[in-house]
Amino acid sequence: MMNDTEPSVKEKYLQNGERIDDLQRNGLYIIQDPGEFCFGMDAVLLSGFAAAHAPASCNRILDLCTGGGIIPLLLAAKTKARHITGIEIQQKAAGRADRSVRMNGLSDKIDIINGDIKEAPELMKAASFDMVTVNPPYFRTGHGIINPTDSKTVSRHEVACTLDDVLSAAEYALKNGGVFCMVHKPQRLADVICGMRDHHIEPKALKTVHPRIGDDPSMILIEGRKGAGEEIRIEAPLVIYNDKDEYTEEMYTIYGY
Repeated sequence: MMNDTEPSVKEKYLQNGERIDDLQRNGLYIIQDPGEFCFGMDAVLLSGFAAAHAPASCNRILDLCTGGGIIPLLLAAKTKARHITGIEIQQKAAGRADRSVRMNGLSDKIDIINGDIKEAPELMKAASFDMVTVNPPYFRTGHGIINPTDSKTVSRHEVACTLDDVLSAAEYALKNGGVFCMVHKPQRLADVICGMRDHHIEPKALKTVHPRIGDDPSMILIEGRKGAGEEIRIEAPLVIYNDKDEYTEEMYTIYGY
């Protein structure tokens, strides 16, 4: 029987200039536009980190700044969550995410909201999620931004939302004891930890990501819990490439190869 992920069927979900990429996980595919922001390794690493830290009773997950929906799709494959919601402010990106969900036959498990996370109280009920994930814009505004409405700029720079906006939305959405997982840049670690505590999300685990052994970290993965006590665990670092410039075994596991 043909399903919506087979080539002859799934192409009906494409619009001009878009492509379909194979996620190499549970037969899932995603729609992307090469001319706009496409997901990167950071989103894949966040999905693996979040899956590893998901509570046993994790029923509902919220993904902030969901972009094209990569994290909800991967978490649908990697966790036992009953429902996953993604919120994205950019209409075109949210539209692609929604079409990817429908293309994969996951409309009963994932919904995409085209909305502003700063308006979280208008989009969802308070304390209604067991986990919140986010791959937020990394860079503060004011440093060489040419077009503040460009999709790549909005995805990378704090134009549409700041780190504080992200943490405020997470605090609102999470149940007490709920888990928060984020990927960010090492240069913003102090901002991340201080901001999490300001929003009653206590940092509980930190993992650094290094291109190769001996390199400085290029990313951080951090987990927090709403209303938890003080104590953080520093996890073993994740190294992306071995001395042969091949993915390490941990990377192959995360990618599902």
